[in-house]
Amino acid sequence: MASTTIDTPAGGVGKPAPAPVMPAEKVSGRTWMAVAAGMLGAFMAVLDIQITNSSLKDILGTLSATQEEGSWIATAYLVAEIIVIPMTGLLTRVFGMRAYLMGTTSLFLVFSTLCGFAWNLPSMIVFRMLQGFTGGALIPMAMTLVMTKLPPSKRAAGMAIFGLTATLAPAMGPTFGGYLSELYGWPSIFYINWVPGVLLIGGIALGLDKEKFQPNLLFNADWLGIAFMAMGLGSLTIFLEEGNSKDWFDSSFIITFAAMAIVGLLGWAVTGAMRKQPFVNLGLYGQRNFFAATALSMAMGMGLYGSSFLLPLYLGQIAGYSPMQIGEVIMWVGLPQLFIMPFVAKLSSKVDNRILCSFGLLLFGGSCLMNAYMDATTGYDQLLLSQVVRALGQPFVMLTLSNFAMNGISPKDMPSASSLINMTRNLGGSIGIALLATALTSREHFHSQRLGESVTGFAAATQERLAALTQSFMSKGFDATSASDMALKAVDGIVRREAYVMAYNDGFFLVAMVLFGCIGVLWFSDKVKAPSGGGGGAH
Repeated sequence: MASTTIDTPAGGVGKPAPAPVMPAEKVSGRTWMAVAAGMLGAFMAVLDIQITNSSLKDILGTLSATQEEGSWIATAYLVAEIIVIPMTGLLTRVFGMRAYLMGTTSLFLVFSTLCGFAWNLPSMIVFRMLQGFTGGALIPMAMTLVMTKLPPSKRAAGMAIFGLTATLAPAMGPTFGGYLSELYGWPSIFYINWVPGVLLIGGIALGLDKEKFQPNLLFNADWLGIAFMAMGLGSLTIFLEEGNSKDWFDSSFIITFAAMAIVGLLGWAVTGAMRKQPFVNLGLYGQRNFFAATALSMAMGMGLYGSSFLLPLYLGQIAGYSPMQIGEVIMWVGLPQLFIMPFVAKLSSKVDNRILCSFGLLLFGGSCLMNAYMDATTGYDQLLLSQVVRALGQPFVMLTLSNFAMNGISPKDMPSASSLINMTRNLGGSIGIALLATALTSREHFHSQRLGESVTGFAAATQERLAALTQSFMSKGFDATSASDMALKAVDGIVRREAYVMAYNDGFFLVAMVLFGCIGVLWFSDKVKAPSGGGGGAH
């Protein structure tokens, strides 16, 4: 049976406290300014995870690096980001929300600029790591601002905007990066952060009050737990990001990081359980709704980042699209969400959120299933409908997951809850990309072998095709031997291309099955509605 209690603004349960911390209804313009600034920061930080994808070839050319070495440009950012996310609650208590947000954003802008000035691959990796460490805090802080500065009746609006940052940014990253690098060169993808960054600092400076600096909390912090957490999450991210390119457990490098991840995560759990005041409250995973929400958030991360990984790769490799053309396809995942999210926010207070989330998962999974039947001619026109369906489904999932996660969480645990759910989603993204990269490689080999069994020199259809191609090349002035070799290479290229298309289809099918499977998990959680349109109570 679902709980019938609703958190009061002051954090009590049941009857409202006599002197609530937040106003019951009215929210000042200053507060909305701070919340909007926080959302801008989250959008910017998530966008920067994937903004380098479209421009990677240009970046690697300038830095004289190989494709495999270049994977560390994204990995460095992700490792630093996932380490700092669980630490945001502690750092907020030490510096105060206003000072921490302004300080970390200022450093993020400095390191973004240095990324644009990078002179070789090691310098780029160091600056990207520092950029991730300062930018990662912006993601959970946006959710914390909504949950601590807005009354329950206004949280649905805040969560709707937060949901947009979480779903729009992965979709718009390659688009934005492609346009900027094509028009102004790849360093511009880092310099552009100054526009939202300055607006963020201004909004936070005007919207939040100064808080007391408490350096003593740093001295009393669980530094052993933090060290275990950094080792565990950092090693796990490296294991996931680099595993496929290094053949997983055939590599001593990967085995080492897998072992470090296990030791680090176990150490973090043990030290967290032994301390009265851990830097992040892992005990929240013991709450059924929060556990279900974080599990689903991980799967959603797999879907979000996985689909954002597969489609640009397909369009670049098979369809031969430029970064700008890829952006024009992917933008249709983002644009409709701007109109759908307010509608979902209103529905969340009237309809059981499990129904809304199930509907969203059906649409999101269905859109991936639509992409599981592509062929080598599939392009913008054929992909438009699946992109729009995906855009319609994602808001239903992101907003309701936030409601599930934050239901019944006390104000003191809001920063921990926000950090854990965002950390889990990012981790899900890394797991999803690692699984899909491995699946692409193995399924391409599988389909190449199956197709190769049919396309042999003894098959009549193959002989006819080779003869036709040989004649075609000879008519262009090539001698018979060269024309025959070129015909063989052309047929081999067609087989490889079709094998890759089938592997991409398998990847989308896998994502669809994960999302459909989440619907069953979802119904183990309690019935939740957003109270008076907000995101915090159960009914």
